[in-house]
Amino acid sequence: MSIFSALNVSASGMSAQRLRMDTISQNIANVSTTRDGNGEAYRRKTVVFAEKESNQFGSYLNQATSVRKNSELNGSGVKVTGIVEDHVTPMREVYDPSHPDADENGYVTYPNVNTVTEMTNLIDATRSFEANVTAFNATKSMLLKGLEVGK
Repeated sequence: MSIFSALNVSASGMSAQRLRMDTISQNIANVSTTRDGNGEAYRRKTVVFAEKESNQFGSYLNQATSVRKNSELNGSGVKVTGIVEDHVTPMREVYDPSHPDADENGYVTYPNVNTVTEMTNLIDATRSFEANVTAFNATKSMLLKGLEVGK
């Protein structure tokens, strides 16, 4: 793996975790939203990640020659494949007949957002972001030390 590939992997991780933190923040902000643009209660959103595919010439050459090298085992970063709504976790039903969004039985449907779960996920995303920053800075430091060798 080249040093620039390592920088790209860390940068893609930081970008993906930033989007995850933004999505978690959106979930927390909408914890009490009983009606969205479609007239339904807000649904919790999650980010789906996948490994980036490497389309570099070296990977095609290795496949064509069937030579297994360590470079084939290196990752090429992470990408966001989508932001999906959570249809597994049930919505909260609260009895409040005075609420304007109450149904005929007096129950209001609140989002399936659990603040404790979201805060735990936010801490996880923050730590992952910090780990990518640390890896990026370590790679940058190695690159700078390599440039000093020629002095």
